[in-house]
Amino acid sequence: MTSNKKDVLILGGGIIGLACAYYLLKAGRGVTILEQNTLASGSSHGNCGTLTPSHAPPLSQPGMVFKALKWMLTPDAPFRVAPRLDFELFEWMLQFARRCNWSDYHRLARAKGPLLLRSRELIGGLVRAEGLDCEFAESGTLYVHRDAAAFEEARDLPKTLADCGIAMERIDAASCRAMEPALNGSIVGGYWNPGDARLRPDRYAAELARVVKANGAEIHESTKVNGFRNEGERIGAVLTDRGEFAADEIVFALGSWSPHTAKQLGLRIPIQPGKGYSITYTQSPRAPRIPLTLKERSVCVTSWGSGYRLGSTMEFAGYDTSLNRARLDALKRAAAEYLIEPEGPAVVEEWYGWRPMTYDDLPIIGRTAKIKNLTLATGHSMLGVTMSAATGELVAQLFAGGETALNAATFSPARFGL
Repeated sequence: MTSNKKDVLILGGGIIGLACAYYLLKAGRGVTILEQNTLASGSSHGNCGTLTPSHAPPLSQPGMVFKALKWMLTPDAPFRVAPRLDFELFEWMLQFARRCNWSDYHRLARAKGPLLLRSRELIGGLVRAEGLDCEFAESGTLYVHRDAAAFEEARDLPKTLADCGIAMERIDAASCRAMEPALNGSIVGGYWNPGDARLRPDRYAAELARVVKANGAEIHESTKVNGFRNEGERIGAVLTDRGEFAADEIVFALGSWSPHTAKQLGLRIPIQPGKGYSITYTQSPRAPRIPLTLKERSVCVTSWGSGYRLGSTMEFAGYDTSLNRARLDALKRAAAEYLIEPEGPAVVEEWYGWRPMTYDDLPIIGRTAKIKNLTLATGHSMLGVTMSAATGELVAQLFAGGETALNAATFSPARFGL
């Protein structure tokens, strides 16, 4: 039995779906969210919660292919591809490798930068306007190096970011330790990002869900999408284990599950699930005050008043649901190399989540050509929290049909023939 027809039906209740709901509600649209688990229980939950315009440069930098191949021989390296026969992953990797050149590196950084800057600004305003209790702080972030050659190799990064309108300052070892006393004596230098910020992601999501509910959104958790009923070039109804839902507009905010669900509509979305890990501890008095990226190990460290988290790594292992102990132990070893006190007093949670990785490191935001009432808001790779508000704003503006704050064509599904 089909429920009463809705205005906008959002598939996915992670941070992107919630942000889309928020801005659509503010624009006067009626919103219903379908979430297969509980709201924001996926990659929105256990990431390190940094808001980082400084991450504008893409992962596909020159030399990354060689580095990735070398890492594959090290079980606890920051990057791992689980051995298996997967033609879609192979094609994704080939497309990624094609972009590992300086021309694409700078082009993609300039494309991603405005979205990150806009979203950073919006999130700060949203936290203040809605009184979101999520431990938000305009803390900046600090990239730290132990290897002098790697520190020197990154010296052009401030110029790359400056071309995107993003500030970064190269600082010496003494300045790093003065800024962050939790660092040990092995640090040789770092890069300070004054425009970055941090929040506790699970609390940000919970607070955004609270506001979305208060503004009238209808939310259905534990509701699994099983298929679709098409009506010509439109989706007539979404079929779930709790009945059918019909809507004038459908938004795909399914993160890493987007390709699986989209196949039922004949769409091939080029996203791979990039598995990340984190360990959350109770707070330590010696924990860093500033969010850190431990550059040689690609590990992020974030503290809040309520806790302390080590996170990152990238594992392409499909939808494997196991907690890889080698990956978790690598986080702790990395922290021990850089920090005076690398772990908190007690472990609260060991976690993994799948990031929706596109090979060009840009999200997919916009209406599809093949299905007239379907809009995609997915593929945010490692930066879903940072990009959340600008994504929601852009979706609402595209629905309104007027001007958009960002160049929507940059993120359009059309670049993948969708």
